[in-house]
Amino acid sequence: MSKKAIILMILSALSFALLNVLVKSLTQFNVYQIVFFRSTGSLIFTLPFLLKNKIPILGNKISLLIARGIIGFIAMTLFFSSLKYLSMGAAVSIRYIAPIFGAFFAVFLLKEKIKLLQWVCFAIAFAGVIMLKGVDAEITGMGLLYAMLSAVFTGLVFIIIRKIGNDDHPIIVVNYFMIIAAVLGGILAILDWTNPKGLEWLILLSLGVFGYFGQYYMTKAFQIAEVNQVAPLKYIEVVFTMIIGVIWLGETYTIISLGAILLIVSGLILNFILKRKR
Repeated sequence: MSKKAIILMILSALSFALLNVLVKSLTQFNVYQIVFFRSTGSLIFTLPFLLKNKIPILGNKISLLIARGIIGFIAMTLFFSSLKYLSMGAAVSIRYIAPIFGAFFAVFLLKEKIKLLQWVCFAIAFAGVIMLKGVDAEITGMGLLYAMLSAVFTGLVFIIIRKIGNDDHPIIVVNYFMIIAAVLGGILAILDWTNPKGLEWLILLSLGVFGYFGQYYMTKAFQIAEVNQVAPLKYIEVVFTMIIGVIWLGETYTIISLGAILLIVSGLILNFILKRKR
């Protein structure tokens, strides 16, 4: 796997970690309103970029772009919903079995091959994610369901992005997602809309900033590398989220949590070693 893809995924993970913290702090707003602002804020970047560089907004693989937008909207809404029920560490940890779903779907939909030992590596990383649930002992059934479903749909997003490949500019892919999410989120938020006050405006709009860069870097990484190579790097977001949680929210983590992080990192390193030997 190229170093560029690794760097892009790390930057994406950091951006999404910051987004997670901000979403968690916005408990006074309904999930669709949060999705609306997160998407609208990103459109401030995507539309001007496409117009400035004279890139056709409609793109080439329109059906796949629309599918990516709709499935991405569902995945994002489910994840933001899980944050209403679970602690940040638990929600992010559960959602990040998504790369495993992505690798599984890649075998059947993209005909990619994964070694048996690589599945063992995924299992090690998955075990670390399960251990991270210990960060929040109060995991509700509804929160767990939302996070798990978000992981499944996110796994499908990985596949669609890979199918789009380099036929469309990554900003076009992100732009479709943001337009669809903004429209659907805005419509569904109308009945339970809460007017932001003061600093809330800045926080809501900043969701789009972090979301834009996280989405752009992830999309670009998936376009230049195989799903089963870069998908596991999404686990790094869990680490970033925990670190930010300690600094920003004053969260504390046990030895079990640190052991879980070690399992995740170990699984990723072993997977990279196996991929390089292919």
